[in-house]
Amino acid sequence: MTPDRQPPATPYGTPQAPRIAVRGEARVEADPEIARIGITLSARGTDRGDALAHLTRRNTTTLDLVKSYGDAVEKTETGAFSITPELTRHGRTERVRAYHGRVHITVELSDFTALGELTTRLADQELTRVDGPWWSLRPDSPIHRTARTQAVHEAVQRAREYAEALGTRLAALVELADTGAEDPDRYGPPPGAPQMRVAAYTGAPDDTPAPLDLEPERQTVYAHVNARFTMHPPEL
Repeated sequence: MTPDRQPPATPYGTPQAPRIAVRGEARVEADPEIARIGITLSARGTDRGDALAHLTRRNTTTLDLVKSYGDAVEKTETGAFSITPELTRHGRTERVRAYHGRVHITVELSDFTALGELTTRLADQELTRVDGPWWSLRPDSPIHRTARTQAVHEAVQRAREYAEALGTRLAALVELADTGAEDPDRYGPPPGAPQMRVAAYTGAPDDTPAPLDLEPERQTVYAHVNARFTMHPPEL
């Protein structure tokens, strides 16, 4: 071994500098900060122009309704759009029976008092399907920082307890590895999560149902860290 080359450090420490490896965990619950709903608009026509005209009208009406809620709506995004021909079931020719149109819209709200009313009014429209709500925290929510901080504190406390059990104390931090702070509902519902789903096929302007009473679902944020410390040699 050359003089300028140091031997690799062992992950197990040495008798002069024993190491402690611990895992810190945290679980923090908080009220959601945003809610997302998915809106699917459908249309049907005997020709492509009819289907497209119906779909355009419903899309405009829906977007105007969403925009009428002002600052309660933080984001509106249009996703998939399609016009699909429906062929006749019998006959050898490619005869089109009708055209089906569909467009998907995602709406994100921060004012939950308006959520129930908007959802009900959307579901009362013709050929409109509403999915959600999906509750979540913002990506930059301070709740995530709180969970990470608690996980680090728990790792330090656990390492101290191990050192004290040996009649010694910690000397230095060697490594702190973030194994992930998870928010399972950040971009949508977890598999199997309950959700509201409403499909409307007829609507009457004078017979609008009462707004839905939607209770926000508490969010759980998890944080995990792995930490390694050196401690002063214990007297065994």
